[in-house]
Amino acid sequence: MSKQEIRILNYIVICISEFAKQKNITRKEAYNYLKKYKGLEFLNECYEAEHTVGLNDAVEDLTEVCKRNGGNI
Repeated sequence: MSKQEIRILNYIVICISEFAKQKNITRKEAYNYLKKYKGLEFLNECYEAEHTVGLNDAVEDLTEVCKRNGGNI
């Protein structure tokens, strides 16, 4: 794995944990939800811009992306 891939992966893990915390669900539930409703895909594709915002903003963005893809959390 390249250093950039490791940075992206670490960021995604942090976002999953923060999403779980803010939505009061387990990290596993958060991972499954974000995977199903394309939140993880969004984080991977938009890392360059997304990692520059705060975690609260990232969770808001994830919530919106997932809602647009059928999620309801």
